[in-house]
Amino acid sequence: MSASLLKAARTSKGVATTVTCPTCDYTVIQGEGNIRTICPNCGHFYSPEAAERREPRRRPQENNNKGEKKPGGRIQSITNFFSRITPGGRNDTQFSALPSDPSPGHSQADNSSSNHSTELPPIKTGSLTVQTNLRATTPSYAQNQRPVSQNCLSEYNDRTNRVSSNYSVRSDVGQARKANSPLRKPFAVNMEENLTNGNKGNVKTFVANSEESLTNRNKVKVQKPIFINSEENLTSGNKVKVQKPFVVHSEENLINGNKDGEVQDPIQTKTSDQLRQDIRKARETGDWKWVQDFYAKTFDSFVDVNTTFKRNPSKEYKTIEDPGLKFDLIDTVYDLLLGLPQDIQKTVLKSIINCLLKDKRPHSKDALRAYLVILQNPQFGSSSTYVIFAHLLRQIAALADHDHHYMVYWLRKLRVDRFQTILERLQSFISIRLFPTKPHDLPPMEKSGWWIPSATKVLALLNAANNLASPPLTSYTEFYNNTLDNLDLMKEYNQWQNPNSYGGFSFCQYPFILSIAAKRRILQEDSEQQMILMARRSLVAKVQRHQLPDAGMLFLNLTVRRNHLVSDSLTEISRKQHDLKKKLKVTFAGEPGLDMGGLTKEWFLLLIRQIFRPNYGMFSYCRIPGVYWFINAPDDNYQEFNLVGVLMGLAVYNSIILDIRFPAFCYKKLLSPAVVPFNNPQATVGTTHLTLEDLKQVQPDVAKGLQDLLDYDGNVEEDFGITFQISTSEFETVKTHDLKPNGANIPVTNENRKEYVDRYVNWILNESIYPHFQAFYHGFHTVCASNALIMLRPEEVEMLVCGCPKLDMAELKKITVYDGYHPQDPIIRHFWDVVLNMPTELQKKLLMFTTGSDRIPITGMSDLNFKITRAEGSELLPTSHTCFNQLVLPSYKSKRILRHKLLTAIQNTEGFGLE
Repeated sequence: MSASLLKAARTSKGVATTVTCPTCDYTVIQGEGNIRTICPNCGHFYSPEAAERREPRRRPQENNNKGEKKPGGRIQSITNFFSRITPGGRNDTQFSALPSDPSPGHSQADNSSSNHSTELPPIKTGSLTVQTNLRATTPSYAQNQRPVSQNCLSEYNDRTNRVSSNYSVRSDVGQARKANSPLRKPFAVNMEENLTNGNKGNVKTFVANSEESLTNRNKVKVQKPIFINSEENLTSGNKVKVQKPFVVHSEENLINGNKDGEVQDPIQTKTSDQLRQDIRKARETGDWKWVQDFYAKTFDSFVDVNTTFKRNPSKEYKTIEDPGLKFDLIDTVYDLLLGLPQDIQKTVLKSIINCLLKDKRPHSKDALRAYLVILQNPQFGSSSTYVIFAHLLRQIAALADHDHHYMVYWLRKLRVDRFQTILERLQSFISIRLFPTKPHDLPPMEKSGWWIPSATKVLALLNAANNLASPPLTSYTEFYNNTLDNLDLMKEYNQWQNPNSYGGFSFCQYPFILSIAAKRRILQEDSEQQMILMARRSLVAKVQRHQLPDAGMLFLNLTVRRNHLVSDSLTEISRKQHDLKKKLKVTFAGEPGLDMGGLTKEWFLLLIRQIFRPNYGMFSYCRIPGVYWFINAPDDNYQEFNLVGVLMGLAVYNSIILDIRFPAFCYKKLLSPAVVPFNNPQATVGTTHLTLEDLKQVQPDVAKGLQDLLDYDGNVEEDFGITFQISTSEFETVKTHDLKPNGANIPVTNENRKEYVDRYVNWILNESIYPHFQAFYHGFHTVCASNALIMLRPEEVEMLVCGCPKLDMAELKKITVYDGYHPQDPIIRHFWDVVLNMPTELQKKLLMFTTGSDRIPITGMSDLNFKITRAEGSELLPTSHTCFNQLVLPSYKSKRILRHKLLTAIQNTEGFGLE
C-alpha cells in the first residue's frame, strides 16, 4: 500500500492508521492489525497489489448492536461503486445513488469478510420497481419483444449476431474472474440515463434477470442477477457491447403476464421455423451454443416450459377444452431433439431432472401443462432414461383427481400419432421393467416396485382420454400389453379379489391393459375353479346321504332329442339349475357318440340355429346390418329368452364359440351392470344410455328419419305435426305408446326435438323389450356370475361369445399339423388349392365340418390346432374328429376327385357316429 496514503494517529489506547481512497478521497480509520484493501465508500481497491492479493477469510464476529446501522460492508461497497460510476471514475455519476446504509444487523467487519448473504431492497425509479429475486433467463425468441429505442439498436445492430449462453451480463475481461470479493446477494442498478465509458465491460445482453456483471475497473464478480432499467439510448461514450435488445420486467409480470406491454416474459418464445433455422445454422458453423441454451432453459422449470410452449403467457387457460399449448412447436422441438449432438440431449435430461426436483404442491394448471409437454419427450423411449421417466410418471400418477380430470381432457387434444407414441412408450416401459433384457441396466425390483404402478396409472389416463374422444384416437386393442400374458394371471386376479389378504398393486385393477387372451384365461380358470367347487359340493352331499359317488355327478349332463331340441334343452336346464357351473356334456338320444367337445359344439349350433329362425317368434332379422334383435311383442312366459341367456353363459363358461349375431350395443346392455345386484331381484338391469348410432344397427331407416328431424331447418311443429308418442305393430295390430306422461298432448318442436329423439331411441332399445332382455340378462349371469366380467368391455364379451370375425384360411394353412402327410405332398397341395379358392360360405362349412364350429377363436387361426391325418381308401369321403379339430383325408388320385369328395362331405353332414 502507498505510504502517502497512510497517516499515523496517536491515541491514548494505542496506534491507529487511516487510509484514503485514490478514487473518491474517502478516508477511514482502520484498527490495529486490520489492513483494508477496498474502499467502503466507492468499492475500488486501494492499489493493484491489493486487487491481486487474496484476502484471508475471517470468522464473522457477533454483532452486539443489532439495532444500530453502520456504514460500510462488502455488499454496500460494491453497490456504492455501481451507483457512483462516472466517465472519470469520480463522484460525478449519472446513475441514481443507492442507499449507503448496509443491511441491519451486520458490523463493518462482518460485511467485509462474511460469506453470509444479505437481501437488498428493490430500487424504485418513478413508477417502475425492479425486483432483485427474479429467475435467470434464457435466449428470447419472441417475435414482438419490446426493444430499447431504435437509436440504441441501430448503433449496435452490426453486433447483434448471436445470443449469449444464458443472457446474463458478463465481462469479456479475463482478469475480472480473479475478483476476491464475490457478491453473495443480487442487487439492482437503476439507470435512467446512458451508460458511461467508465464501464469498460463487454455487456453481451441486457435482460431483466442477469447472472453476472463485470467491469474492467471493478474486479468484483457478481454472482446474482443484476437488473438494469433503461429508458434512454446507450451512447457512444459507453464502452458496453450490446448484442440484443433488453426488456425489464418485474417478477409479477413474469408469473402473471404483463398487462401493460406486449412482452409478457423475458424468456424464449421461438417459433418452429426460427428453431429450424438456428439448428441449420449450427450445423453449418459447428457452434451449438444457442441451441443448447434454448433446450437447457426450456425444460429447466415448469415456468420455463409454459413460457416457451404456452400460446399466450398472460392467459391462464383453466378450461378442460383448451390446454393453451402450441402443439406445433412442441412437435418441432421434439422431432429435432434426437438428431442433435449428445451434449444437448444430455442437457435436456439434466434440465428435466431439475424441473422435476422443483415439483411443489398443490399443482397449478401450468404444472399440468408442463407434465403434458415433458411426457411427450422422445428420449424416454430409451431404457437408459427410465429412471427419469419413472419419476415423471410417479409425479403425474400422484396428482389429485381434479388434476387428473384436466390431464385426461388435455391428452385427447394430442395428435393421433403423438398419442400412440406415448402409449407405445409406456407399454415398452412396463414390459422392460417386468422382463428386462439387461437387468443390470435397471435398479433392482425391490427398489423400483413403484415404477409399474405409476406407469399403469398414467396409462389409465390415456385410456380415459381415448374413451372420451369421438372417434377414439386409437383402437382399444392398442392398450393391450401381450407381455402380461406371461404373468401368473390368477395370482393377479386373486390379489384384486382379496386386497385385504394380498394387498398391493394388481393389473386386474386396470383391465384395459390385459389382452383378450389374458382375460379369457382368467375367465376360464375362474370357471374351472367354480366347477371344481361345485363338483366337490356334490361329492360331499353324496357322502352325507350315504350314496355311492359316480362320474356323472361331476358334470352338467344334458340328454336331448334332435326332433325336440328346444323343449328338451329348456326342460333339462330348468331341472339342473344347481349344476349349471359344472362341466357341460351333451348326449343326443339314440346316438352312440361320446362327447369330448364335439357333441357340445353341435348342440349349441343346432339350438341357436332353431331359436333364431324368424318364424320362431323370438328374434327379428335386420337384413341390412345383418343382426338379430328382440321382438317387442308381449309374452306370458319369457323362459325361452332366459334359455338363450343361459346358452350364451354356458358357451362363455365352457369356452365354446357361438354363431350369434347380436348388435354391438346388446353386449353393452348385458354388462349393465356387469354384476347382478345382490339380493335385489327388483333391481333394474339391462338398460343403458343408447344413441341414434346404436339404433342404426337394428333399424337404420328409422334412425335416418330421426336424424333428418334433427337436421330440419324449418318449423318442426307445423311441418311434421307429431307428438311425444310412438306407434308400433304387434301381430298386425298398431299400438301407440306415450314417450312421456301426457305425450299425446305435447307437440314436438324445434326446441324439444332432441328430447323426442332420445326418448324414441330409449323406448325402442330399452323400454319396449325390457321384460325380454331382463330374462335374457339373468339367464346369462346365472352361469357367468363372475367378477371377471367386470374386466371385460362389451366388444370383448362379443368376441368371447362369437369369436374372431376374420376368416383367414392362409393363416390356417401355416399352423396346420400333418400326420402321415408332408406339406409338399401332391394331395396336400391340391387340398389347399381347393380350399383357398372356395367362397367364404364353403370355407365356413369346412370349419364347421372339422371343428364343430364355423367361428374363429378370439386369438385367430393360430389358436385352432388344426390337424390333417392320412387315411386309406380313396373311395371314402373325408371324415373329421371335431373334438380334436382333426380332418381325416384319404389320398385321392387327382385334384378333381379331391374337390368332389370334399364338397360332398362338408355340404351333407349332421350327426355323429363311432368308428
